[in-house]
Amino acid sequence: MNFYSLNKQAPEVSFKDAVIKGIAPDKGLYFPENITPLPFSFFENIEELSNQEIAFNAIHQFVSDDLPNEKLMKILTNVLDFEFPVVEIEENIATLELFHGPTMAFKDVGARFMANCLGYFSEGDSKEVTVLVATSGDTGGAVANGFLGVDGVKVVILYPRGKVSDIQERQLTTLGQNITALVVDGTFDDCQKMVKTAFLDEELLHQMQLTSANSINVARWLPQLFYFLFAYKQAKSQGKEIVFSVPCGNFGNICAGMVAQKLGMPVKHFVAATNVNDTVPEFMKTGEYHPKPSTATISNAMDVGDPSNFIRIRHLFQDNFEALSENLSSFTFSDEQTRVAMKTIYSDSKYIADPHGAVGYLGLKKYQETHPETYGIFLETAHPVKFLDVVEETIPEKLAIPPQIQKVMDKEKKSIQIKTYDDLKTFLTNR
Repeated sequence: MNFYSLNKQAPEVSFKDAVIKGIAPDKGLYFPENITPLPFSFFENIEELSNQEIAFNAIHQFVSDDLPNEKLMKILTNVLDFEFPVVEIEENIATLELFHGPTMAFKDVGARFMANCLGYFSEGDSKEVTVLVATSGDTGGAVANGFLGVDGVKVVILYPRGKVSDIQERQLTTLGQNITALVVDGTFDDCQKMVKTAFLDEELLHQMQLTSANSINVARWLPQLFYFLFAYKQAKSQGKEIVFSVPCGNFGNICAGMVAQKLGMPVKHFVAATNVNDTVPEFMKTGEYHPKPSTATISNAMDVGDPSNFIRIRHLFQDNFEALSENLSSFTFSDEQTRVAMKTIYSDSKYIADPHGAVGYLGLKKYQETHPETYGIFLETAHPVKFLDVVEETIPEKLAIPPQIQKVMDKEKKSIQIKTYDDLKTFLTNR
């Protein structure tokens, strides 16, 4: 299968080339040339399949030209070595926990899948690949962990000063080896803009092979569809229409869920729950897209004012606003509402939600006000310990530090300060 640029001014490429390029030369995101639904029997018998078998069937059509079946299954076995439980919180509401991986965030799957693919594609290639990635929180740690020690690959992570939690910062600044962290005086949007600028800098691209591990990269983005299928496998027996509420920043996760829907997964609706960075909720009201500067919140991984992947979602529905509205609702919530939700979930269910999961819960509750008969699943995208200060300020609970986090707590943080794109370019060319 080939992948084409959504700007449609660049040649189609293979999965391998889409992964290595990251973004198309015309600045567009890559998108698969078609999405063929899986057979009805796949969903009818999904409970009988392992997670690895589900994932293999789901992604095979997109990657099979470049990943032999045996290699693909080996990668999936490496990547999907932890659980994805659906935990019931209250009647008709459950959470899909995506934080049981090595960095305790949902991005572990996509980052490790991409790292395994890039490692395979780089075998026997003398040209080093530099992975350039911007993070608003969890991406950096997941990418750093996934690519740590991968031969022929160097990783450079940009993150905004003072706008990621201490634990998130430790996960991306303490590993060393082939991982370098650059701290930017600015917002996540500034970091993302620098990364995108680098991919369009002909002089820079002449000197080095760059790719991105943000969800703009197809190998980071597509594997996220696995979670939704794993959740469906667990929730199918409820016998109710399923709604997914996804806390959204760059909109890659929910977009992958909508690809799972296009593959035939029975799902009634998606809810994109955001913090006060409300570009998409406003679009869903007006049909007009107006990106804006991002605002800092306690759910920092969602502090995105111009989400890259929303163009993919629009494309999935041929930019038909009516068709999109039938499948997607989007609501925005303040920090105050988020804290109230965290307290409510804890007092009613004794469940500790992180700020992002709490926003997902709020989105689900809002949707179920008019659709009470549905079975709602909100995504818990990161372990609450990654937002230790916010969680412990909000609920009367002292969190234990899991071993995945404990191992970075005593390590020295190392990062290089930059302010402008020129600073980034100078660093990359002088390494």
